[in-house]
Amino acid sequence: MRIVDLLKKEAVVLNADVSEKEQMLDLLVDLHKKVGNIEDKEAFKAGIMKRESEGPTAIAEGICIPHSKNDAVIKPGIAAITVPGGVDCEALDGEPSNLFFMIAAPAEGSDVHLEALSRLSTILMDPAFREKLLSAKDVEAFLAAIDEKETEKYGDEDKAAQVEEAAAEVPAKKSGYQVLAVTACPTGIAHTYMAAEALEEKGKELGISIKVETNGSGGAKNILTQEEIDACDGIIIAADKNVEMARFDGKPVIKVKVSDGIHKSQELIERAVKGDGPIYHHEGGKAASTSSDGDESFGRQIYKHLMNGVSHMLPFVIGGGILIAIAFLLDDYSIDPSNFGMNTPAAAFFKTAGGVAFNFMLPILAGFIAMSIADRPGLMVGFVGGSVASAGTTFASCFNPDVTVISGGFLGALFAGFLAGYLVLALEKITEKMPDSMDGLRPMLIYPVVGLLLVSVIMFAINPFFSWLNQLLADALNSLSGANSILLGVILGGMMSIDMGGPFNKAAYVFGTASLAYQTEAGYMIMAAVMVGGMVPPIAIAISSWVFKNKFTDNDRKTAPVNAIMGLCFISEAAIPYAAGDPLHVIPSCVIGSAVAGALSMAFKCTLMAPHGGIFVFPVVGHALMYIVALLIGAIVGAIMLGLLRKPVESK
Repeated sequence: MRIVDLLKKEAVVLNADVSEKEQMLDLLVDLHKKVGNIEDKEAFKAGIMKRESEGPTAIAEGICIPHSKNDAVIKPGIAAITVPGGVDCEALDGEPSNLFFMIAAPAEGSDVHLEALSRLSTILMDPAFREKLLSAKDVEAFLAAIDEKETEKYGDEDKAAQVEEAAAEVPAKKSGYQVLAVTACPTGIAHTYMAAEALEEKGKELGISIKVETNGSGGAKNILTQEEIDACDGIIIAADKNVEMARFDGKPVIKVKVSDGIHKSQELIERAVKGDGPIYHHEGGKAASTSSDGDESFGRQIYKHLMNGVSHMLPFVIGGGILIAIAFLLDDYSIDPSNFGMNTPAAAFFKTAGGVAFNFMLPILAGFIAMSIADRPGLMVGFVGGSVASAGTTFASCFNPDVTVISGGFLGALFAGFLAGYLVLALEKITEKMPDSMDGLRPMLIYPVVGLLLVSVIMFAINPFFSWLNQLLADALNSLSGANSILLGVILGGMMSIDMGGPFNKAAYVFGTASLAYQTEAGYMIMAAVMVGGMVPPIAIAISSWVFKNKFTDNDRKTAPVNAIMGLCFISEAAIPYAAGDPLHVIPSCVIGSAVAGALSMAFKCTLMAPHGGIFVFPVVGHALMYIVALLIGAIVGAIMLGLLRKPVESK
């Protein structure tokens, strides 16, 4: 469907008198309502604001394209305004935006809005066209300019498949395209297509044939063929998410952010033509570093590997922990206190099933850390290393089964995961000079056999140290009481709100998850304090917006119920838009509220066996009523502090 079919004359305002982002959004929403595209303005705007909270829709060059696929939309449509003075919408280039197109799409049905968005993103890359729109004398001239440009670019064809064919109609050498590229952004919408258009236009300008594959939200389009890959001089990956890389084995690959595809297209194409990029190797092992990987600090890489292990481990801990907690709820303590959790058939079933899942926690952690480092060959080696750490096996226990072993715990498994990953990387490096005819032996024989041997020898030798350290930490946790436990609750609860999903938050969360491995009351208390601390920020902000109405905008108050629900579900990130807009007031308030909640949770000796779930796991929380009290008090403290610190908002 063409843009002019979606954009009615009555939904266009030229030279609009707006100066702030929210005024601009309100005007565009009103235009959609005016022409009958939407039935519920508030619901539609909530969808627009949700999309804005995920990242700016102001791209660059004065362009802003807010959009929402929404239940409030009756029929797909576009509204447009021009603002000569510009509005600050946090664009990629830091400049104000003056051309606005808001796309409304029904929640059900085809993704016609994605085609419209990609077309808009594409044609607006022409500076002469943008100037023509901004200087249009009336709405008729504005629409005529769009119609003319769209016809010039796409002819009379309306289907997305034909858009794809147009993108592929770049002159190619007899042997194929000189440069190939893949563009992708996390949402797969505007930036994906703008980067593609920038690269294609710059290729035409330079006389260099180029084909661009777009990995948008509707899937990969204009897909690169193996013949084209084999024949090209170089490949550009302008992406902020993972794309299929195995096909580029042996080719020079330049990997950059998607925004570089928009703003550094000439530099990238010239480098690609010269083959100025690292040769990419994909042999079933870890991919060779590319340019963007090299910009990443070692600490950031370690963090990513750790979080890969933790994210894969969580389902085992959550599922196992909740089933074990249910077992305790169903059991009769008086039958046999020493066998609590296994005294009745129902309890024994839940305890056994939960225990099986829970026992995979450490091997999964280590295995997926190793896989993050060394790809699939690292998985088995890391899994075994984590199992050895979990079992606490040593050389002494191998020769004498009567030797007492103590698990190396979370820290031992952590070490095993990184050890396994880097061992496999070392094996890849050592064997890379082997004859090509023996390449198949490397992932199928050398990596698993030699990797298993090496990780076993090292872990057997070092396990006594981790066993000692694990026991030391377990004793320290078990000795926590009184002021010490409350102080720990203050620290962990507060950390959960410092950056709400960032490194501090994740550090506290990983510590809480690691504490579950000890399967002690102290470990469960720590996890409870961590979760309640993470639940406070969104709830505190919601309460504050309801009580201190003059301190928040209308939109803040309207989205407060959603924020509160996300907080109850233990999604701390819901508070990020508020913290980003007013960090000096929001963050300290949330940190103090979370610290209070964490301290009270510890003081009330609340326990939690699952690392996630929010209110959905409250039934298996130890001292659940007091846990709710801790959450409410922490949220109220944060809300009151935020209300007192913030200044009244100016009425519009």
